[in-house]
Amino acid sequence: MRYSLLDLAPIAEGKTAADAFRHSLDLARHAESLGYHRFWLAEHHGMPGIASAATAVVIAHVAGGTQRIRVGSGGVMLPNHAPLVIAEQFGTLESLFPGRIDLGLGRAPGTDQATAHALRRDLQSSAEQFPRDVQELQHYFGPLRPGQHVKAVPGLGLGVPIWLLGSSTYSAQLAAELGLPFAFASHFAPGLLDDALAIYRRYFQPSEQCAAPYAMAAMNVFGAETDEAGAVLMSSAQQQFLALRRGHPGPLPPPVASMAGRWSEAERLGVEQALACSAVGSSASVERAIAAFVERTGVDEIMFAGQIHDHQARLQSFEMAAQAMRRLGLAI
Repeated sequence: MRYSLLDLAPIAEGKTAADAFRHSLDLARHAESLGYHRFWLAEHHGMPGIASAATAVVIAHVAGGTQRIRVGSGGVMLPNHAPLVIAEQFGTLESLFPGRIDLGLGRAPGTDQATAHALRRDLQSSAEQFPRDVQELQHYFGPLRPGQHVKAVPGLGLGVPIWLLGSSTYSAQLAAELGLPFAFASHFAPGLLDDALAIYRRYFQPSEQCAAPYAMAAMNVFGAETDEAGAVLMSSAQQQFLALRRGHPGPLPPPVASMAGRWSEAERLGVEQALACSAVGSSASVERAIAAFVERTGVDEIMFAGQIHDHQARLQSFEMAAQAMRRLGLAI
């Protein structure tokens, strides 16, 4: 089983975007040395705690500083863009780093409504035409067709691998119909994980890109020396998620000894449900959680995420996840 890493290029409280980019590259190099297969970055806009808004640019930064690991988007929010622009961007990346680029696509705007309007797209119509936009992208990466006037240069004929990402059953169904690999965002929205995977596998139609269904699911990992220390690390992600739900997104805060008194009971239940797919604590606890997640989902690949304030602690946490995969006999 392959294991990969999703990075949100977190801007920690007291740090800058420049720090985030430096840390992302360091993390990618660390992941490469640990056998991680992919390193994906996500498109978000107007988020004070996430630096990867210009996703293709950050992908170039990471790919240029690594040697073997695949680098891609987890994902590009396609309704924000003209498909031709994305084809040109990722055609450029594939030309610079051949055989190492992935294009994961999402259907949400990845931001609030005001910022979405500033991106100059009609979000309702863009979301509705998402299937058509995906097929348009496939067209740009395919061979030149007779009478084809609009071309992606670079991009034409490069066959950049396209993934569909989702947190509901919609993208699972579309990925199945188009014969594309599918990644589920269970690291923050696990509610429909089992349904989405079942639909994807049931309705999958073979394609040139995929002869059989290929499913990935994401989980958080907050690994530390003890279970208590892992829970403290996780508190940064809990605080950030809570602030987002309250409508006040901010930088990734430092951890706290306890979340008691920082949220209402309803907020606690909501955040804990959102982050339910998490491996927290000691090596043994992380290993048990990963084994249970793999048994539950039967996925072909697992993607680890984890918003951790301290960079060295983040490196250690993802190292623990890789070690757990090897101990479980799951690592390729």
